[in-house]
Amino acid sequence: MTLVSAAPAAATQERGASAYRALAFRRKLILAGLAVALVVCLVVDLMLGPARYSAGEVLSALLSPSTVPAALRVVIWDIRLPVALMAAVTGASLAIAGAQMQTVLNNPLASPFTLGISAAASFGAALALVFGVAIVPLAIDYVVPLNAFVMAMGASLLIHLLSQRRGVTTETVVLLGIALVFTFNALLSLLQFFASEQALGAVVFWTMGSLTKANWHKLAITTVVLAVCLPLFMRRAWALTTLRLGDEKAASFGIDVKRLRLETMLLVALLASVPVAFVGTIGFIGLVGPHIARMVIGEDQRFFMPASALAGAALLSASSVVSKTLIPGLIFPISIVTALVGVPFFFSLILTNRRRSW
Repeated sequence: MTLVSAAPAAATQERGASAYRALAFRRKLILAGLAVALVVCLVVDLMLGPARYSAGEVLSALLSPSTVPAALRVVIWDIRLPVALMAAVTGASLAIAGAQMQTVLNNPLASPFTLGISAAASFGAALALVFGVAIVPLAIDYVVPLNAFVMAMGASLLIHLLSQRRGVTTETVVLLGIALVFTFNALLSLLQFFASEQALGAVVFWTMGSLTKANWHKLAITTVVLAVCLPLFMRRAWALTTLRLGDEKAASFGIDVKRLRLETMLLVALLASVPVAFVGTIGFIGLVGPHIARMVIGEDQRFFMPASALAGAALLSASSVVSKTLIPGLIFPISIVTALVGVPFFFSLILTNRRRSW
C-alpha cells in the first residue's frame, strides 16, 4: 500500500523538479541574451565618435592593442573605453538600486531618481562645488563623492524611517519622495543662484548628467562599489525574494525585516550616490531597468538582480550610443537622452504588459 502511494508522489516530485530545471535554464538563456545585448551596445559605443571605426577595428584594438595603429589604440583605450564602461557600470548600479528599493518598499515607482536620492546626492556634490563644503572634512580629495553619498544616505534613512511609521502606505512613500525631489531641486537652484560662473557650469553638469568626464580612476571607484554591493545583495537573495510575500510571511521564516530594510537602503544609497557623484543625475534607468528584468525573468532575486544589472547597463549604454548619433559631432547630455528615449519606452512597456506584477 505504501509502495503504491509513494510511486505517484515520486513521479509528481520528479515532474516538479524537471519543470524547475527548465525554468532555470530559460532564465539563464535570458541572462545570456541580455549580456549579448550589452556587449553589442558597448562595441557600437566604441565605434562612434568624431572618428568612426568599424567593429573589426574596435575588436582588434581591444583584443590585440599592440597590432593596431597608435592613434586607434589611444582613442579606444584612453578616451572611449572608460566612457563606455562607465555607462555600463553606472546603468547596472542604478538598476540594482532601483530594483532593491522597489522590493523593500513594495512600490513599483520606487527608484533613486523618483524618491529623491539622486537629487540629494546632487545637492551634496553641489555644496562642495559651489562653497567648498566638506561634510566629511578629513577626506578632502574625495569631497564631492563623499558629500553625495552622505546626502543620499540621509535621504534613504529618512525614507526608511517614515515608511516604517504606522499607517504609512506605498502611496505616501511616493509622495514623500516627490517632496524630497522638489526640496533638493529648490536647494540646488539656490546654490546655482549664488554660484560663480565656473561653479555654475559644474553644477549644471550634475543636473544634466554626462559621461564625457569619465576616466579610469572614476570607473575603478564605481566598479569597486558595485562589486562590493552586488554580492551582499546576492547573499540576501532568498530573504529579499521572501519579502515580496509580505512582512508577516517573511518574519515567519525568521527574517529580521526591519534590519533587512535598513541594510538594503544603506547599500542602495551607496550604489546610487557614487555614480551620481561622477556622472551627474540620471533618471529612468533605476525605474525601468528592474521592470524589464521583472517582466522577462520574474521575482526570484537570484536571477532578478543579475537581469536588472544587465538591463540597466544595456539601457544606459544604448542611451550613450543615441547621444552620439542624434546630431553628428555633438554629444547630448545623457539624462536628456534617457528621458526622451526611455519614457516613451516605459509607457509602451506598461501598455503592452498584461501581467500584473504588483
